[in-house]
Amino acid sequence: MQMSEGVEWALHSCLNLAWAEEGTAVKATQLAAFYELPTAYLNKQLQALVRAGILTSATGPRGGFRLARDPRDIALLDVVTAIEGAQEAFRCQEILKKGPGGRATVDYRKACIVSQAMRRAEIAWRRELAAQTLADLKVQVESKQPRTPEMTRQRIANL
Repeated sequence: MQMSEGVEWALHSCLNLAWAEEGTAVKATQLAAFYELPTAYLNKQLQALVRAGILTSATGPRGGFRLARDPRDIALLDVVTAIEGAQEAFRCQEILKKGPGGRATVDYRKACIVSQAMRRAEIAWRRELAAQTLADLKVQVESKQPRTPEMTRQRIANL
């Protein structure tokens, strides 16, 4: 499975917003310029985060994006789902129905060993993402790079 680059962009943008000055909105152009990303494409990701209730947005001269919730209340899975959607990564097509001994009356999504294994793996992956929050990432970054919050605020202010 491969996630789109929008997931990476969204997670980094959310972290940068977590370090923004309280009450300050950050424009999509500033967030895009931070990592030299295309503004129009990043803006689509940011709008998806707004629709998911992760960010808020406002228009006008003081407009931009802010976190809608405390970073402790934003799971990584929330961001991934906002960008990639909630559909399962593996979708059993029940090909066993057409194979030798296949039966039309069997639900192979439940009976197939391959389908079951893939479902278990996906559940584990989703649990791991649900267990980690934006605040967890923030703490990890700050413990390794303590100047990151201040450097982020300064860079955003100068963009």
